[in-house]
Amino acid sequence: MGSDPKAPTIPWMRLGELNPESSLTPPPAPFPASNSPAENARQRFAVSGNAVFTGGAGTLALTSARALLEHGLEGLALLDLPASLTKSKDYIASLEHDFPNSKFISIPCDVTIESEVQSAIQTATTHLGNLKILCCFAGIVNCVPSIEMSLEDYKRMQDVNTTGAWIAAQTVARQMIRTHTPGKILLVSSISGHRVNYPQPQLAYNISKAALLNMKSCLAAEWAPYGIHVNSISPGYMDTVLNEGEGLAGHRGVWADRNPMRRMGQPCELTGPVVLLCSDFGGSYLNGVDVVVDGGGLVF
Repeated sequence: MGSDPKAPTIPWMRLGELNPESSLTPPPAPFPASNSPAENARQRFAVSGNAVFTGGAGTLALTSARALLEHGLEGLALLDLPASLTKSKDYIASLEHDFPNSKFISIPCDVTIESEVQSAIQTATTHLGNLKILCCFAGIVNCVPSIEMSLEDYKRMQDVNTTGAWIAAQTVARQMIRTHTPGKILLVSSISGHRVNYPQPQLAYNISKAALLNMKSCLAAEWAPYGIHVNSISPGYMDTVLNEGEGLAGHRGVWADRNPMRRMGQPCELTGPVVLLCSDFGGSYLNGVDVVVDGGGLVF
């Protein structure tokens, strides 16, 4: 008897190659014996190629982008809403001034609109060349009691924080695969994806960030055969303009009291993990990893 033509078929996930010669994720070549210790140190966390940042005009994104440029990034595309790019134009100009040998482009883009993301990625590729790094910083937050939350607000949070990252990741991965360019994709989750934060109610945000953690793991498994590493970072409470103001004094006190280091993080303290996960050598065997950067807050 023949098989039922209507029977469902399930795709079989393909893993990487066992043969290092045909693998797109082979171990890195050892440093030349002629290298000095200083050169080995430089190469260990060197970054190469071109990167695209979603939410690229935000403080955390711009601080991390500067760090990648300091470690050798050759081209940078910043994707964000027009108003955000305008607000950060002075800082973006400072990057262009400080790194004259690198290429830059700022592209207005709403990450929830697939056609805009695809167009922006194509524009970035045309201007910079093949993309090797994607960092998904685009995100919004909304603190509201769950019983009062509208369906529209809930969906908006998922659209920006989760679906927006997915659209960017798929778009860039397709380009990497088409051009045979191994690369690094970094999703920005949060400690909010690991636990219920206190004292602010933010169910929709927490769900969106938890979804990114699972997305990271799924994509790390599926895309490794193409030489694409997918990892994430989970920042804790960061001391940015979003967490300032007299109205947040009580919240900031609670956040500090529930952290072993008794303080919030600085944007620059994210840059070490970002550089590590985007580096050619240092991040070569890191895939499916989430790095929590929260001063130890999750230990409680």
